[in-house]
Amino acid sequence: MKIPFEIWYPALFKRQSRRSFLPRLPEEGIIAQLERVCREFRPFSEVRVELVKDKPKKVFKGLIGRYGKVTGAPHYMAFIGDMSSPRVQECAGYVGEAVILEATALGLDSCWVGGMFRPKAAAAHFPIGDGEKVLSVTPVGYAEVSYNATERLLKGFAKSEKRRSLKQLIIHGHIHSPWVEKALEAARLAPSAANRQPWRFSIGDNSVTVSMEAARDSSFISRRLDCGIAMLHIELGALAAGVTGRWEFLDNPGVAKFAV
Repeated sequence: MKIPFEIWYPALFKRQSRRSFLPRLPEEGIIAQLERVCREFRPFSEVRVELVKDKPKKVFKGLIGRYGKVTGAPHYMAFIGDMSSPRVQECAGYVGEAVILEATALGLDSCWVGGMFRPKAAAAHFPIGDGEKVLSVTPVGYAEVSYNATERLLKGFAKSEKRRSLKQLIIHGHIHSPWVEKALEAARLAPSAANRQPWRFSIGDNSVTVSMEAARDSSFISRRLDCGIAMLHIELGALAAGVTGRWEFLDNPGVAKFAV
C-alpha cells in the first residue's frame, strides 16, 4: 500500500490526543476502511497493527486509580513489534502514526498510550507470536465534544501546545529547499510522550537525518518510537512538497536517514 499523503498530511494538522469518549460506535464502513489500512500498510515486516472491536475494559490504566485513564472508548488499536529487530521501536512509531492519521482522516479520535496500559490485557485479544510485544495502544472512537478536567490537566502537564523551534531541533546543516522546510515543519507537529520531542535533525544536500537527543533510549516509553512518528511526518511533508525518498536505518544514537 502506497502512502496516501493527500489524506494523511492534512490529518497531521487535525489530530488531537483524546482520552474521554462517547458511547457511539463508529460506522461499519469507517471501521472496515481502518481495518484495511491496518492490514495492508505493512512497510516493515517486524511491526503489525491489530484493531480490536471489543471495549478495552482492562487495557487502559490511570496514573493513580482512574486519574488519567482512557474512558468510554468502544475500540482500540494495538501496535505489536517483533523484539528481535533492532529497529522495531521506530518502525512501530512510523506505522502506528500512519493508522492513527487514517483514523483522524475518517473522523475518529485517538491518543498514543505508551505507558498507562496493560500489555498482557491487550495481548489477550489477539494472537501474539514468540518474541512479539505490544509496544503501544490507542483508543479509537468519537471523543466528547469538550475536554474533561483530566484531559485538560494532562494537556497542561505535557505542555503539548509548546514545541521547540526548528532552530532548536536542527543540529547540523540548514534549510536549503522548500521540501526540507515542509518536511521538518511537519516533524515538529509529531506527538511524543509528555511532549518531550526527543528528535534532532541533520540536513544534508539531499537528505534529512533523524537522531535522538540522548544516546540511550528510555526503558519506559521508547524515544525511538517517538522518532519513528517524526519519521512519518517528515516523509508526509516531503511527499506533499512533491519529493519522494527512502529511509535508511542507522545505529544508535542515529535513528534513520531520509534521502531523496
